[in-house]
Amino acid sequence: MRDINVNEIIDKIEKMCISANCNLNDDIYGRLRECAGCEKSAVGKDILEQCIKNADLAKEKQKPICQDTGMAVIFMEVGQEVHIVGGSLTDAVNEGVRRGYINGYLRKSIVSDPLLRVNTKDNTPAVIHYDIVEGDKIKIDLAPKGFGSENMSKVYMLKPSDGIEGVKNAVIDCIEKAGPNPCPPMVVGVGIGGNFELCAKLAKKALLRPINESSKTEYIADMEKELLERANNLGIGPQGLGGNTTVLGINIETYATHIAGLPLAVNISCHVTRHASCII
Repeated sequence: MRDINVNEIIDKIEKMCISANCNLNDDIYGRLRECAGCEKSAVGKDILEQCIKNADLAKEKQKPICQDTGMAVIFMEVGQEVHIVGGSLTDAVNEGVRRGYINGYLRKSIVSDPLLRVNTKDNTPAVIHYDIVEGDKIKIDLAPKGFGSENMSKVYMLKPSDGIEGVKNAVIDCIEKAGPNPCPPMVVGVGIGGNFELCAKLAKKALLRPINESSKTEYIADMEKELLERANNLGIGPQGLGGNTTVLGINIETYATHIAGLPLAVNISCHVTRHASCII
């Protein structure tokens, strides 16, 4: 067994919260530059160039890329040979988020009760997904997720007979109905399979994969390419003002499912699809 003290986890997550909110990931930044060069709309091109300038300034000044610094979502792979010492793992994650959002002067957006709406004033609690894996390390992926785009996401419980075309049409329908609301250009995570809750988790996790990396499954990679082309033919464009850059990337993750179902989740994200990773 390998001992890992909670203080190390707290420190890593604090730094990741600040870094993820101030530094646009290289894959997104590169795609923005690529799209700015081939955007047909003059207004759309100008918006994309402003997004690039905004990212440059955020990185230079270490200020948030977007005022909505999101709800902290954590994917954590914990090696089964790891022994957490010094306190609770979940408490450590939330303490890291609390320190990151307070010390980084990031906007605190979390309310303690969904109906009474009282702000916790430290952006906790986080949403935490644990997986137990082999080994003696902990891998942490942190993804601050804003709700302008989160609110445009959908879960569809399709019939098996809807098949691949039904899945494709649902994804495009979700993007089209989202329109300008998620501050396009969007990044889209798609989860197919599992059950009601797992497909949504898959869709969220899909957003962690760099958009310049296709699925390792050939027919899924083909779907990602086709859906990206279809989405960019919708004409929504940057900030919904028209153009051929509506979506920067579409990532699909799949899982086994029941013979009677075809669960599908579409998690919409804006171009500020933030995430940071570390291994302890």
